[in-house]
Parts: sequence; structure tokens; C-alpha cells
Amino acid sequence: MIRRLIFGLLTSTLVLTACAPNQGIPTSTPAGLTFVDGLGRTVTLPGPAQKIVSMAPSNTEILFAVGAGSQVVGRDEFSDYPADAKTIPSIGGSMGQYSYEQVAALKPDLILAGGINTPEQVKALEDLGLVVFYLSNPATLEDLYINIETVGILTGQEAGASILTEDMRRRVDAIDTKIAAITERPVVFYEIDASDPNKPYTAGPGTFIDLLIARAGGQNLPGLTDSYPQVSLEQIVFANPAIILLGDALYGTTPESVAVRPGWNAIAAVKSGSVLPFDDNLVTRPGPRLVDGLEAL
Repeated sequence: MIRRLIFGLLTSTLVLTACAPNQGIPTSTPAGLTFVDGLGRTVTLPGPAQKIVSMAPSNTEILFAVGAGSQVVGRDEFSDYPADAKTIPSIGGSMGQYSYEQVAALKPDLILAGGINTPEQVKALEDLGLVVFYLSNPATLEDLYINIETVGILTGQEAGASILTEDMRRRVDAIDTKIAAITERPVVFYEIDASDPNKPYTAGPGTFIDLLIARAGGQNLPGLTDSYPQVSLEQIVFANPAIILLGDALYGTTPESVAVRPGWNAIAAVKSGSVLPFDDNLVTRPGPRLVDGLEAL
């Protein structure tokens, strides 16, 4: 039960959403910098934020990656990367419950919300007189670069953001070049949760996992229509994936345990030993490590 609840909370952040028009593009006003965030709200800062509370793991990873880690004074409970992030006070977030009182006590000049957060949570923080910027989940890698550059402007770390996005673009271009000549794309089954091994959860259209599998030269399991469906053993056997990736290795699932599941020995990936543990965080957090995930795929 606990495992399924954690799975439900984490996957609530993983569906791709379009960035709001002009998100993060600042304009100068007498009061400082004015932005339009992912909810279409106008957010004004007198200058780059120096005391920031991050409400999503992806935001925390972006903040540290652009060089603003020392400016983070609070983070959600699931922000565990990089290691230094775990030393920052937690403001909650388990089952979507945050301590607004603790957030206010930190006296941040900016709260960086993300796709894991609801408009209602943003309003509750606003009602406390706090400045909140909602960073939409990116729908593409290009949108991710924009998000990173936005955080760079919000924190006064434009140079770090520019260096980071340039490096990410270079690495993605190298992958695109490497797989350009591929004509046959192997079918891939990405397992998220197999509490019921006869109907495991996977990732379908509109998710980062689906996007990155295709970008890496693979073909996600055919016939999926929902973002996070359960699929039957019969559907998996019919698709006959050449590769099975265990995003649920975090929960202790192993290639050996997959190999002895009733009926799974008929799948090509199991026959060839192409059942591989995979770091799920690399493809589910819309931050800089998506490129790490793409390289791993």
C-alpha cells in the first residue's frame, strides 16, 4: 500500500505539460523584474532571489545545477539530489502535504513551485504574502532549456544556466547524431510498478519516459493510450519487447525476479537477458538529469 501511494505521488509530476507563453521572460519595471509564470500569473521580484524555497525535486536539481544551491533555504521532502540538498530543512510534501508555517518561518524571497504542486497550494502560499513562481513541466527538451534559463534569471545565475544548457544541448546533439542512421528501433518495455506482475504499470504517451525512449532510438510498447496504464502479460508478450527496463528496481525488483515470473519466459528480452535495472529518477524528474537519462537509454 505504501509503495503504491508513493508511486501515485511521484507519477503525478511526470506528465508533460506545455510551458506557459513567455514563461520566465522578464521585463523591467520600477519595482524590479516582472515575469509570467507557468500558471499565467505575473510575478515581480525586486532583484534576483537570495532565499529560495523549492517545492519540487526537479526545481531543487535545477537550482543546484545553475549554481544557486547556496541560496536554497528550504526544500520539499523528496528533494534528495544532489547530496547537499538533503542538508537543507524540509518543508514537507509527503502525500502533497506541506508545512506552510515552516515555509513562512524561513522568510524566503521566492518560492519555486513546480508540476507536483497545485494552483490551490500556490494560492495558499500567496495568501501568506509570499512570492511564488510556478515553473511548468517542460513538454520537450527545448522547454527544459528554457526552464533552466528562467531559474538562472530568477536567481541571478544566468551565466551558470547558460553554461549548463549549452553542455546539455551538446550532449543531446551527440546522441541525435549517433542514432541518426538507425533504421530498426527495438521495442522497449519500461516497468514502473509490478506489485501485480501480471498487470504492471508502464509509461505511455505524454510522459518523459516515452519521449526519451523515442529520442534514444527505441520504440515504446505499442498500443499504449494512457500516460500511466497497467498492461496485461498478454499485451507484453504480443509486443515481444527486445529490452525491459526496471524503473522499479528502486523497490527491489531484479532481472532474476522478472525471469521467474509465470509466462514471462516467452518474452524476447527475458530470453536474451536484456532485462536491466534503471535509475527511475533520471527520466521522471524534469531537470538537468533528463539528459543523463537519455544518455543511459
